[in-house]
Amino acid sequence: MAGKPQTLATTSAFEILGPVMVGPSSSHTAGALRCAQVAASLLEGRITKVTFGLWNSFAHTYRGHGTDRALVAGILGLDTDDENIKQAFDLAHEQGLEYHFDIKGDDASIHPNTVDIDMVDDTGATAQVRGESLGGGKMRISRINGVGVDISGMYSTLFVAHKDVPGVLAALTNLLAYAHVNIAFCRTYRTEVGGQAYSVFETDGAPDDTVVPMLRKLDNVDYATFIELPGSASSLSPGVSAKEIFDDGEQLLDACEELGLSIAAVMAVREARLTGEAHAVAAMRRVLDVMREETTAPIANPQRSLGGLIGGEAKLVDATSRNDLSASLMGAVQTDAVARAMAVLERSATMGVIVAAPTAGSAGVVPGCVLALADRLQLDDEQVMDALYCAAAIGLNLTTSACVAGAEGGCQAEVGSAAAMAAAALVQMLGGTPEQALDASSIALSNLLGLVCDPVGGLVEVPCQNRNAIGVAAAFSSAQLALAGIKSLVPFDQMAHVMLSVGHALPATLRETAKGGIAQAPAALSACAKCGVCG
Repeated sequence: MAGKPQTLATTSAFEILGPVMVGPSSSHTAGALRCAQVAASLLEGRITKVTFGLWNSFAHTYRGHGTDRALVAGILGLDTDDENIKQAFDLAHEQGLEYHFDIKGDDASIHPNTVDIDMVDDTGATAQVRGESLGGGKMRISRINGVGVDISGMYSTLFVAHKDVPGVLAALTNLLAYAHVNIAFCRTYRTEVGGQAYSVFETDGAPDDTVVPMLRKLDNVDYATFIELPGSASSLSPGVSAKEIFDDGEQLLDACEELGLSIAAVMAVREARLTGEAHAVAAMRRVLDVMREETTAPIANPQRSLGGLIGGEAKLVDATSRNDLSASLMGAVQTDAVARAMAVLERSATMGVIVAAPTAGSAGVVPGCVLALADRLQLDDEQVMDALYCAAAIGLNLTTSACVAGAEGGCQAEVGSAAAMAAAALVQMLGGTPEQALDASSIALSNLLGLVCDPVGGLVEVPCQNRNAIGVAAAFSSAQLALAGIKSLVPFDQMAHVMLSVGHALPATLRETAKGGIAQAPAALSACAKCGVCG
């Protein structure tokens, strides 16, 4: 292979084709919920009071994205696909949870999607956690009780609060050794010499249920807990070393050649090694079921979005498949794909259940393309799932090497990544080679390079829905170019790095804050003023 993976990229395929979640935003809704979930796990008692400090993009668009409800839902223990997220405020009142939102504003030195969570439980214990939503529902913990940490979830994570005195670390590591827990990494953070300290142990596999209680009984240990970041590798098999593990496109192509497998097959074998074959099959089945529902229900039964800016557009496009517009312009398959893609954004904007692919804002492109072509080719479920695995492999590489969050890289990171994923899947479905699939992905990225993220009112509605349609068009044209024998001058891995650098060069006004681009057009501001969602 072209070099061993740098990160042991053990993220599940179903965090690229996922999470399955309530809309409208994977970073601002699902990711925010997961930040609160993890924060809540640091206190043993029932949380009675919480204050959320919102920074940067979170501060500007939290109402329109449902971030406020998602954060409260996370403290209450709801999962990303629980439709009760919509009623999170009512549930909080019923359960006696007092919550507040503190708008912190902008700070370029911290992640664009940052929340500080200050909690009190019914025993009087307190905890302060800083969470960062990284896009696609993934998140990271960067501060606990004022001390900077870096908990990314690449491994199972034990968090221990203790006094900074000699012998504590030795006692902790000895106990873990006794319990047959293998430590991959250990870092200790402290407030001052002889003061409060925090040790973070990243281990190969989750400890059994007896380990944390034993840690808590050690002298000078104040608290210990197992932190499982939802969607991270901590529930998988960290440290797996296999031919199917890859970080970038070059390593992926090497694996395909060495094993004689397609991109989809490599990704499927990889997933089975990480999570077990039965789990992988069940997870992909659920993804496919949700995708079929999300791409068709809004066409059959349109609903207005939370902001009232979209609703019914997918049905209008679908109707053109039965007149001359489709034959003269996009053609039957692409028309079907566009209608399906737009339907997903309509479902998401009503806080319906969707599959982020790789994000909620771009969730329509992959299922729209794959399901439309699958119907045309009359593919069975196994072949459709193969195409989705291929898309997931491309999305994994972009997550590892670049970014998929609009707040970090603009819409090119969301719809651009989705178009690259879909283009590769289309190539595979039509019998193309792995090299052609990566060429198609690179072409798709190049044609959407620089696309800004400027949601009107901070809602994932306009121009997001239409950009999913354009993502479909980019995927179809890129796949056809690659299958015709046109190669991308810039290889996929280099194009991913180009996209990342362009995203970082975009000003904050054009990265999901709704402070620039279309969001500031007079017509957009007028529509936003009438919406009422953001108060």
